[in-house]
Amino acid sequence: MIRYALHCKACGGEFEAWFASSSAYEQQKEKRLVRCTACNSSRVDKQIMAPAVKTAKAKEAAPDPEKMFAAFAEKARQHVAENFDYVGGNFAEEARSMFYGEQDERPIWGETTEEEREALKEEGVPASPLPAPFTPPVPKVKSKGRLN
Repeated sequence: MIRYALHCKACGGEFEAWFASSSAYEQQKEKRLVRCTACNSSRVDKQIMAPAVKTAKAKEAAPDPEKMFAAFAEKARQHVAENFDYVGGNFAEEARSMFYGEQDERPIWGETTEEEREALKEEGVPASPLPAPFTPPVPKVKSKGRLN
């Protein structure tokens, strides 16, 4: 992949775009597929750029994307666990109740069925799935039905 800084001759706009190769850029430009993000003109040219060459030392110091994601996901899990109330299978009911003003709003997380998710969406209740990497462990239930 190659990133080009581009300049629009029509409006003077500047933007960047990624291409599979320099020949891919040339082919798309020839077919007038490279267009300005501001005015949609095809009168676009590459700007002069200095290549970003990584030295061996820089390559060694490059962060591992998987480790970075794992650290980010852990922080997200901790944030949800510490700042959101786990409501289990009552998520749809709780979210709906807050949406209609029947109870005070608060950050919650829990589970829903696909049908419940669709019903919330149709009603306009703001809710979205929590991606698995960001989901904390489900709190354990203590005696007398209280969450740990």
